Amino acid sequence: MSFHEIRFPAALSFGSTGGPERRTEIVTLANGFEERNAPWSQSRRRYDAGVSMRSLDDIAALLAFFEARQGQLYGFRWKDWSDYSSARPSAEVAFTDQLIGRGDGVRKTFQLIKLYRSGAQQHERVITKPVAGTVRIGVNGAELQEGQGYSVDAHTGSVVLDEAPVPEAEVTAGFEFDVPVRFDTDHIATSVASFQAGDMPSVPVVELRV
Repeated sequence: MSFHEIRFPAALSFGSTGGPERRTEIVTLANGFEERNAPWSQSRRRYDAGVSMRSLDDIAALLAFFEARQGQLYGFRWKDWSDYSSARPSAEVAFTDQLIGRGDGVRKTFQLIKLYRSGAQQHERVITKPVAGTVRIGVNGAELQEGQGYSVDAHTGSVVLDEAPVPEAEVTAGFEFDVPVRFDTDHIATSVASFQAGDMPSVPVVELRV
């Protein structure tokens, strides 16, 4: 897939609006009851980068980034300031943040994931774009050292351990991550007069399945 491993300027994404979108199909039956179905197993996030523009220099940086991605053609990384860490917003990343698997004595490769819990229900989100240098891995409560005990593919979120954990050993991870996205338009309309009057351009961004 056409993807540039570059992050949209974090200073420009700060203040943007957006979040997860779900697809739910609802059929109302003749008796008034409903049947609901979710064709998507994962949510898809949408953002608007335009509302975070604060100056004409920001607009120039946006246009440069847009042109370098050739509009919708190439994907890129996006920092979702409301959800970019394995830990709570008030906490630092720790290697015990997320349980990503259990050992079986053979398996060495594990995928980074983040669990969203509410009551007895939970949702597992696959993380494919971890931020390099932020990933911490532990096995059975002991932290490993990157480059000595494991390696991470920052392009896919795949973790490879040097040694397979013993059966039932907990493999945990902590990390920061980006969202793979693309522009959801091939046209950005800007006006200096309108911008100075407080009218922000609309710059839709949509999450990619990778």
